[in-house]
Amino acid sequence: MSNQQSLVDYLVEHEPSFRKARLPALYSDFTTLRTLNPDGYQANISAWRSALAHLARSGLAPAPKGSTPNLLVLNSDESLLRALESKKYGRPLALGTVIREALAAKDLMPLHDFLTSQTSIYYKPWLPSPWGVAGGVAGWALKQLGVADWLRGNGLPKGQYVVIANVEEAGKQFAATTASALTDSRFERTWSKAHFLHTYNEQVKLEQGSEGKLLTETDLDVLLVFLSRDKDVIIYDGSTFKIKAPSDDAGQQQQSITSEDTTVASIKELVSSLTHQTHLLAGRISELDQAARQAVQAKNRIAALAALKQKKLAEQTLEGRYASLTQLEAVAAKIQEASDSVAMVKVMETSSRVLESLNEQVGGVDRVENLVGKLRDQMAEVDEVNTILAEAGTTAAGVDEEEIDDELEEMLAEQEEEKRAVEEEKKEEEREAEELRRRLEAIGGVPVAEPGSRREREMERLMKGMSIDEE
Repeated sequence: MSNQQSLVDYLVEHEPSFRKARLPALYSDFTTLRTLNPDGYQANISAWRSALAHLARSGLAPAPKGSTPNLLVLNSDESLLRALESKKYGRPLALGTVIREALAAKDLMPLHDFLTSQTSIYYKPWLPSPWGVAGGVAGWALKQLGVADWLRGNGLPKGQYVVIANVEEAGKQFAATTASALTDSRFERTWSKAHFLHTYNEQVKLEQGSEGKLLTETDLDVLLVFLSRDKDVIIYDGSTFKIKAPSDDAGQQQQSITSEDTTVASIKELVSSLTHQTHLLAGRISELDQAARQAVQAKNRIAALAALKQKKLAEQTLEGRYASLTQLEAVAAKIQEASDSVAMVKVMETSSRVLESLNEQVGGVDRVENLVGKLRDQMAEVDEVNTILAEAGTTAAGVDEEEIDDELEEMLAEQEEEKRAVEEEKKEEEREAEELRRRLEAIGGVPVAEPGSRREREMERLMKGMSIDEE
């Protein structure tokens, strides 16, 4: 957002529910719509909730005097009303109602209550709605206590409120940023709060394009409480936290930060600090060397000697830092190795108990050998019974194999005889046809003759003879 742009203009540009046509309704006192037009009332409430969450995660919401704007916590006071004031529509008259509705729906939560509560924010006990009971006896009681008047009031509740939607988004960013650590050892999953804020803060982006807007210490405290109490993905004691690994047994998971965890986090933070110092010192040495060379070229002996002395001191300091860093890294490697050994021993211990239990169920080598021997005996007995049954079946049938073979030969002979008879009949038909052909050739064809002629009578006689032969 540019310095000349107001928060109202920013919301119109970046928040879909803040169209210019809706600004008169959003800046009016729409509290009466709760009963006259519930849908319009809820639409205005929803638009303001989304706008306030957007302003907070963008780092544009006003912060308490002298502090950096929080991204997960909204500061509600007179400065918020002034920042949202429009030249055309004035201040948002129903902003107090919006805050109260968000508190009732747990979209906002007082910062102190959020950090100290032992109950998850997702736990919703059964309670009647204050709006639903406001007209009965319970409503009279609430009015006597001043609760109903607070819920229906128009004044802006003052305080710092955690924006739950922004916290949930930061939780997703945390999961994406530390996903690789879930498969690493205990050493890589343990952090101090300050070290994590310094290392990963720039990677947690709640709003695209919001350069320079980083989580504050308050934001990180809120996020870590949320991840520990409400998401159960880390263990946190206020200064040190450890990411839970998915492979950890739920029944054996560590439920608090130990002294070993604190030591590991301190070593990691110190290694990171020394590494940063070595980079700064190396840059400082390079600058002093360049300054000394320039002084020599300028024939400024005093400046050259001063630069060389400072360079020498920086080199000595750098040498000491590197020595300390090497020692710490060796200690860290040994701690990580020991941590891996502890995990290995636990796995071996568990495996030993499992194998022992399974061997007890097996019953030992003697029991297995006994069972195998019995199994072999029973299988041999089954084979013997099957052999006896097969022999008894053959004997009981009383079938004479020779008689079966003779009957088969007889059937084959009959079939062969029938085949020969068919062939003889076919040959006889062929001979008769040949005989007829010869007779016809002897006659010399069938000439046309007058009825009753001698040749015609001879032809009829031959035809009759053929018919008799065929029959």
